[in-house]
Amino acid sequence: MESHSNPSSHPRKPATHPEARNVRSSAWRADYHQKIQSAKEAMRLIRRGHRVFVGSGCGEPQHLVQALEQVAIELADLEVLHLLSLGRISYTDEAFRDKVRLKSLFVASGSRQAVAEGRADYTPIYLFDVPELFHSGHTTIDVALIQVSPPGEHGFCSLGIAVDIVKAAAGNAKIVIAQVNPRMPRVLGDSYVHVSDIDVIVEHEEELLEMPPPLMNETALQIGKHVAKLIEDGCTIRAGVGSVSNAALYALEGKKDLGVHTDMLTDAYLHLVEQGVITNKRKNFHPKKIIASFCMGSRKLYDFVHNNPMVEFHPIEYTNDFSIISKNEKMVSINSALQVDLSGQVCADSMGYTIYSGVGGSVDFIRGATLSTGGKSIIVIPSTTLDGNESRIVSHLNEGAGVVNTRGGVHYVVTEFGAVNLHGKTVRDRALALINLAHPKFRAELLAAAKKLRYLYEDQFLPLSDTSQYPDEWEITQPCGDDDQVVLRPVRPTDERSLREFFHALPHHAHYVRFISAMRVFPQRNLQDLLNIDYEKEISVVAVTGPGGAEKVVALGRYVLDEDTNFAEVDFAVRQGWQSKGVATYMLNHLVKIAMSKHIAGFVAYVDLENQTAPAVFHNTGYVVCRSISKGIQRITISFDQPAQQCFTDSAGEI
Repeated sequence: MESHSNPSSHPRKPATHPEARNVRSSAWRADYHQKIQSAKEAMRLIRRGHRVFVGSGCGEPQHLVQALEQVAIELADLEVLHLLSLGRISYTDEAFRDKVRLKSLFVASGSRQAVAEGRADYTPIYLFDVPELFHSGHTTIDVALIQVSPPGEHGFCSLGIAVDIVKAAAGNAKIVIAQVNPRMPRVLGDSYVHVSDIDVIVEHEEELLEMPPPLMNETALQIGKHVAKLIEDGCTIRAGVGSVSNAALYALEGKKDLGVHTDMLTDAYLHLVEQGVITNKRKNFHPKKIIASFCMGSRKLYDFVHNNPMVEFHPIEYTNDFSIISKNEKMVSINSALQVDLSGQVCADSMGYTIYSGVGGSVDFIRGATLSTGGKSIIVIPSTTLDGNESRIVSHLNEGAGVVNTRGGVHYVVTEFGAVNLHGKTVRDRALALINLAHPKFRAELLAAAKKLRYLYEDQFLPLSDTSQYPDEWEITQPCGDDDQVVLRPVRPTDERSLREFFHALPHHAHYVRFISAMRVFPQRNLQDLLNIDYEKEISVVAVTGPGGAEKVVALGRYVLDEDTNFAEVDFAVRQGWQSKGVATYMLNHLVKIAMSKHIAGFVAYVDLENQTAPAVFHNTGYVVCRSISKGIQRITISFDQPAQQCFTDSAGEI
């Protein structure tokens, strides 16, 4: 580096502890005033061949960047390094081709076109690993342009809404030029830089960059509803960029006492704070605190974080350390994707060979969430592109597409058609589950592709009609017994394994109802008849316990409509250990509600005469129960237009 007259141009000393700096509190004010220069004067410190770091995102020092653009045309071999930029930057224009080269660690709107056209470079890297580039000397920084708040009484300026990699960059730069902006919030936590560690101060007040909230269409809102089902009260959450992740946060309005440990803080989190959803009360790590690294949002958000004891900002090497993240119990990470293939590979940073965003912090939080006690990693993705012409669930990723999350690391995947947990599942199970998350108009071709790839059996079939879409409105949670609860929901094609285990757990001496009693061996081709249904003329409902993706079936109920009579034949079975908890009654009543919504007239069941439980369950529906007996078989009938009035019919006629 060339020498200059400013005494602070000498090699920087290691930063001292903040408490040690307090002894200098009487001297920093004079030091501060001596360092004040105009932006134009400050730019004279930049030489040809320098690497210049620019502060991140909405914390970008716009006034300094504009001054840099004015002098950059006079320089050569200048490299500008940043995390991402939302502002309009001219040094990526053609006129600067031989003067300035942008190196971006994440691709956003300000640099996307330049990277795509080869006028700027992208470095794929986990956000957690970026500071070490600076600390180790792998990536040296000649000049850092940062933006800070005015200093406090002890001479510490806050990096405000952009701590992320800025603190590490400033701490390792040969020259630090700081724009002191009164509009920059003073954010608590590990967010400070002392005046003594700044070489040049440029006082300039201007509005901070703001990021408008992404538009959320109906698809995003529907995905958000499915995500909300996966998140329990008291979880600690983090959501990545994009409209779908944003919608997932807004869908959490009905939750209680959520906590936050994130890299990026947005207005969606603020909304949940205002709704009383985010309280951080149940956080076991940094209790009662929102932990973040940078803000991207509105002025309202910036005002919220200003001097707020509820919020702490830390460098990215802390917030994105998976070992730190995992200390939060019930940590949930929500990340968007561009494509997911049938084996579970996730592309999130490129469209083919074209870089769209970056690796960012998604994998940092995916690892942290999966290692957390009770944690969950969730990938959210619309089933199609915005125009609906292409499926985002694909048999194989596009040529050139980057794998951000490997098939070994993926857990939950959510589209507008539901959620599945792929963790620990075979490729066959994954393919079947993901085809059912795809848009119906692409399922047939995905099924054919999966068979060609030998992911699925040749005789595998799926219901592909418009009436065969999973009716999630029939999912309910039902308390049963003293401390238990079950989820009653329509069966899915992905329930094959758990349903087979349920059948094998039923005692062979039990008296089953008609459909189930005929089954003693449960090959895949037979189970398909129970699993792949149109949800209109027939429906199978399971009662399950346990986490999604590892559910245990404790009861099964099913009806099939006879269109000639408009009555449906019904049967059900309950696993031992659950038979005295009212599960059969809940199941049958749930089937009644579904059947009535389809305008079915009633139910008929054929039961072994020795089975005395079934008639009692039918009486609990609240309808007249009619029973006839022939050759050791009971025929039980209820009509939905005949509410019970203590009436019971019994005859011995032929069926």
